[in-house]
Amino acid sequence: MVRQRGKNSDAPHATTENEENLVIPQDEQLRLIRESGILQEIDRASPNQPINDDPEEMPLSEEIFHAVLLITPFSFLLLLMNILIHFQYGREPSLWDLADRMVTGIPILSVFIFYTMRYKAHRRMQTFLFVLAILAGCRMLFIVNHKPWLVNMRQCPPLATLWIYAIVQLELGPAVVSLIVVGAFVWWNGLRLSFS
Repeated sequence: MVRQRGKNSDAPHATTENEENLVIPQDEQLRLIRESGILQEIDRASPNQPINDDPEEMPLSEEIFHAVLLITPFSFLLLLMNILIHFQYGREPSLWDLADRMVTGIPILSVFIFYTMRYKAHRRMQTFLFVLAILAGCRMLFIVNHKPWLVNMRQCPPLATLWIYAIVQLELGPAVVSLIVVGAFVWWNGLRLSFS
């Protein structure tokens, strides 16, 4: 109840004439509901459609945007690994050599990142990334220790990029386990981690 202000404000729970007129007629209520658009939302969701508890898929533009957010740093990582491996073996990379490697590497890396990001939450993709992390890490450390410098210069930059990408996309548990497996492989085979 509304209390009146003024001379009758001392009277507890005093009512006014307008308080009785606060009831909204039913036709006015229906008009307000129609104008709010609530009924149109109910009509759009037909009762024959099953309710989908799965989260809705992202639009393609958002998927591309999220993929570009990872493609950019991993492309630079691939470039950095190419530069570092050249300097590791005392060779200064020419701009033409780096551009040649990047022109062929970035499109493949982009498609790979786009599709692995799209299905990252699926068990099969997590299993694939887990196996990829183990294979890429073991292969890279094996060829660094046992293959000639030319093989290292060709294979190490993409393997390092794939290994880091797989670890980034894995859930925490499988990522740690894959690193432990690679560490066990290094220990078992007596591989060295220093490149000097």
